[in-house]
Amino acid sequence: MNEKPWLPTILSVMAGYVDTAGFLALHGLFTAHVTGNFVTIGAALVSGTSGIVAKLLALPVFCVFVIGARLLRYRLIDAGQPVVRSLLSLKLALFVVAMVLALHYGPFPQGDSWAATLTGMTLVGAMAIQNAVHRVHLVSWPPSTLMTGTTTQIMLDVADRLRGVPPEQRAALDGRLRRMSFAVLAFAIGCAAGALFYAIGGMWCFVVPPLLSVAAVLRYGDADPMPTPK
Repeated sequence: MNEKPWLPTILSVMAGYVDTAGFLALHGLFTAHVTGNFVTIGAALVSGTSGIVAKLLALPVFCVFVIGARLLRYRLIDAGQPVVRSLLSLKLALFVVAMVLALHYGPFPQGDSWAATLTGMTLVGAMAIQNAVHRVHLVSWPPSTLMTGTTTQIMLDVADRLRGVPPEQRAALDGRLRRMSFAVLAFAIGCAAGALFYAIGGMWCFVVPPLLSVAAVLRYGDADPMPTPK
């Protein structure tokens, strides 16, 4: 099977974009990094802002979708169907639903309204599927949504490179450093694009995630699973 190195990059851009656009449009809801909602719940309780319900629901909804993606994977394998392409297609469908909800009901003056909550949970479900796909099928690539651990490893590798490593370890270290740095850069680009498109187009910013998903499905969705990058 051919290597598909751009799929992790697309997913990292998508994660940064969706997390930022969702945060801005849905009153501080993290859709890709759901544990961050614990912080914003505390902030909302102190400041009296809305969106607490969605933040409380984000983690259980995320867990349900990850379990569902795992069970669907087994069904697809038993049926001889492509797993990654099918799961990416399901994520695309969820992004389309979120886009329609955002364009029809947004902007959302109250984060706890049913429309805002449903839009947010649809985005959380889509990103849960992405996390599940990455965890199972892209294990040799840096995570697309969690940059803290990746950044820590980059700094450790930089320190080792400055100190000096044996020649037989240098190629592996440099390869990991390159992949992880590219993942962080892609996520940052997604964050910047999400903020910019929201500032310019408001709810129309949610048109972009389905387009990125289409690119992933059409060009890279046949990767089942991906090989170790070289």
